[in-house]
Amino acid sequence: MDIKKITDGLSVSGQVQLDDMEKLKRRGFRAVVCNRPDGEAPDQPTHEEIAKAAQAAGLEFLYLPVTPGMVTEETADAFRTALTELPGPVFGYCRTGTRTTTLWSLAMAKDKSVVDILAATKAAGYDMTGVARRIANGGVTPTDSVEDAKHEVVIIGGGAAGVAVAASLKARKADLDIAIIDPADIHYYQPGWTMVGAGVFEPSTTAKTMGSLIPRGVHWLKSAVAAFEPQNNAVILDGCRVVKYDRLIVCPGLKLDWDKIDGLVETLGKNGVTSNYRYDLAPYTWELVKGLKGGRAIFTQPPMPIKCAGAPQKAMYLSANEWETRGVLDQVDIQFMNAGGVLFGVKDYVPALESYVERYGAHLNFFYNLKAIDGPAKKATFAISIPDEEPTEVILDFDMIHVVPPQSAPDFIKVSPLADEQGWVDVDQITLRHKSFDNIWSLGDVMNAPNAKTAAAARMQAPIVAENLIADIEGKGPQAGYNGYGSCPLTVEKGKIVLAEFGYGGVLLPSFPKWLLDGTKPTRKAWILKEQILPPIYWKAMLRGKEWMAKPEKVSAK
Repeated sequence: MDIKKITDGLSVSGQVQLDDMEKLKRRGFRAVVCNRPDGEAPDQPTHEEIAKAAQAAGLEFLYLPVTPGMVTEETADAFRTALTELPGPVFGYCRTGTRTTTLWSLAMAKDKSVVDILAATKAAGYDMTGVARRIANGGVTPTDSVEDAKHEVVIIGGGAAGVAVAASLKARKADLDIAIIDPADIHYYQPGWTMVGAGVFEPSTTAKTMGSLIPRGVHWLKSAVAAFEPQNNAVILDGCRVVKYDRLIVCPGLKLDWDKIDGLVETLGKNGVTSNYRYDLAPYTWELVKGLKGGRAIFTQPPMPIKCAGAPQKAMYLSANEWETRGVLDQVDIQFMNAGGVLFGVKDYVPALESYVERYGAHLNFFYNLKAIDGPAKKATFAISIPDEEPTEVILDFDMIHVVPPQSAPDFIKVSPLADEQGWVDVDQITLRHKSFDNIWSLGDVMNAPNAKTAAAARMQAPIVAENLIADIEGKGPQAGYNGYGSCPLTVEKGKIVLAEFGYGGVLLPSFPKWLLDGTKPTRKAWILKEQILPPIYWKAMLRGKEWMAKPEKVSAK
């Protein structure tokens, strides 16, 4: 008997035997539901036999048989009623547990989101994507009147990657029928938030309406994705609308898991707790930095992967530079708490960064991961996991703390057939094509290629996906390959940047000759690039299909 927990109130398994009833009682269950009709197998006890054994063990019993492949709405409603009326926790079984799990999924469809239901069932080892449409429709089988949309190319996500790849596709094939699916009203230039937190950019310069950026001729479906049906070339939206596609591009970005740090959500934006990872909080960072005259300033970095791995320390350098300029730096205790074991993943840039750490008197603490914050008390709890040492915890006081939240793939990606074991979209790292579904590509932060998750990476990836998708339409193999390029302009002081540019394996991939701009050194030229050149490149080139310094390299077809 392999018991799998769906919720605190329901666990399931495959076929049980008579002597399992006493075991279930000892494990705390109070009721048993049988969803397997009698007579499916010669060695299967009848429900009457199971009922007698259950009652002898002091368990309530309900027989609610389901024929394989015929889970009716009436049976799902009856199961919902049973979960309400039977004493819990309840144990349900059928041949494998799948029918019981399906019943629960449909019974809960009016109360829980598709993503929550698929996540709970996947965690228990059951794939419910086959009934995702019914779940999205409140547990009821959709009728023929459901209006489906159909496009040649559907793009999930209207962020940097989504708009850029749509524009690159249109630049190659103007008559291509493309739809972008994204529920957001506003599109953000997120690389600018570090500069907002340093008082360099105004917040308004990092935001534009989504409608103003969708390329001309591209449909915008303002909705959230609930589930994928790659075997049917379909995407299910909230409300059970089904969008069909010939080819799919998945680039919804990643999820910021603010709630993974106890107490953080309640105190963000007050009590000295801030983050440049949110549009509305970056101005508060600058407010705190300007107001701090002394005390402890903590800057955190969670475990990888995260969006822009250099951003946590960028905030530290720019803050320290402001305190240095105002003559209060020696009054500030700067602590950088890094869940990883190195300052930066590409060693060539570390010496320059370490010189600024020394200049600002910052203390580096490796293998420190933020677990909890008490905002009113201004205390932060860190888990310390140094290799070959016993894990410990430490509580530190702070006057201000810049928090970078843990990050992961969006929930609707994690529970989908597109995800790898860690929840990221599973692609070939060169062609960016899905490993299992030939008509699906992915780019940006959500896919599992081992590159830096930055806007600069998406700028390079968009033309590659566009080139390979168009080649596929023309019956050709992949034409372009991605070398893992990513860029991280490390703002070490106002007016100077260490321009880190690298690809797979930490190989340096500079855009300029060393005599013009040496990225391993802090330079004024790199600052001008970040402050004055990159924003218009983003808005006026990348998002419009103008691939300046981003033309894809050709590869031979496999």
